[in-house]
Amino acid sequence: MGKTIAINAGSSTLKFKLFEMPQERVIASGAVERIGFDESPVHIRYGLDHKYREREVVPNHQAAVNIILDELIKLHIIETYDEITGVGHRVVAGGEIFKDSVLITDKVLQQIENLAEYAPLHNPANAVGIRAFKKILPNVPAVAVFDTSFHTSMPKTNYLYSLPYAYYEKYGARKFGAHGTSHRYVAGRAAKLLGRPLNEMKLITVHLGAGSSITAIQNGQSLDTSMGFTPLAGITMATRAGDVDASLVAYLMKKLNIQDPDEMLKILNTQSGLLGISGSADMKELEERCDTDPQAQLAIDIFVNRIVKYIGAYVAEMQGVDAIVITAGIGERDAKMRQRLADKLGYFGVELDPHKNLVSGVERDLSTATAATRFVLIPTNEELMIARDVERISQLTK
Repeated sequence: MGKTIAINAGSSTLKFKLFEMPQERVIASGAVERIGFDESPVHIRYGLDHKYREREVVPNHQAAVNIILDELIKLHIIETYDEITGVGHRVVAGGEIFKDSVLITDKVLQQIENLAEYAPLHNPANAVGIRAFKKILPNVPAVAVFDTSFHTSMPKTNYLYSLPYAYYEKYGARKFGAHGTSHRYVAGRAAKLLGRPLNEMKLITVHLGAGSSITAIQNGQSLDTSMGFTPLAGITMATRAGDVDASLVAYLMKKLNIQDPDEMLKILNTQSGLLGISGSADMKELEERCDTDPQAQLAIDIFVNRIVKYIGAYVAEMQGVDAIVITAGIGERDAKMRQRLADKLGYFGVELDPHKNLVSGVERDLSTATAATRFVLIPTNEELMIARDVERISQLTK
């Protein structure tokens, strides 16, 4: 019996969830936000709905880690650091090197940093979080859990681009996907909810958040996924453009007199998507505005359109589907969005029960009794998957 802490480090955030393992009981969760800004919100939830909220000056991730671990002791969530027996880190890009979660060594950490080209917004922050925890808990097993590893089962027909093959051999130019930890979790939960073996099902998992992706899962393995070489590709997202003709990118660079490709990538990653179309990256705000603001409605319509296109392609690719699984922030909380999607997907047997759909954030089958294709809501739990992998990998290395 021990305590495992699951870590998700972003460029300016550090989120955590502390589990008692192997019981998988959540002891505490929280985050430090706006790291490196003038003032950083710190919040921790623990016990029977106890909440700690404070604002502090947090100059870097090392300071954020110090604050979290110190507060865990001050709040008597743990009495000493020795109670933490495992640390799990979400890492976005594992390339072709990491096909599974792995115990973090100096070599592994260097490889994670070397893979930053594949996820420039994520891997450097992930590595910073790893180093920060290693400094305070140097003897505690630390495990890297990769967003991309679940997708390493994709066949070449799906992960290769139609470029000179030498570019793949020399530079690793291929689709890697992302959100694999989330897709893996919700697929397993959906199979249990529906009472069927995962390895006998055809599922489409739809992760709709600030970053969004869709995955075709056949017999428990990722067959295809919407994100590409980086998490920029795929459907329209909060601030990311999704799929764009590469010639249009070159055209716009000329028109905007942009010489540095990183400047164009910044536009595609941070100024596009829902934000670029409507002026807002917040789906909740767009839902409130859409009746009176044509641009807000257009952003929602494009979002739905791209999701439906990918789902349709994956139904054709798998020659059918048993269930569509909706998850992540937008998918879990936005009943109107779920209804829009179900309405568009009725042509292959989706029938949404409007009364079931009124309840958000709860694991359940939202379908009518007669629906041929199940439409399932599964709240994601990437942190639990990370904690489970820490336990699994730690046992393998003993």
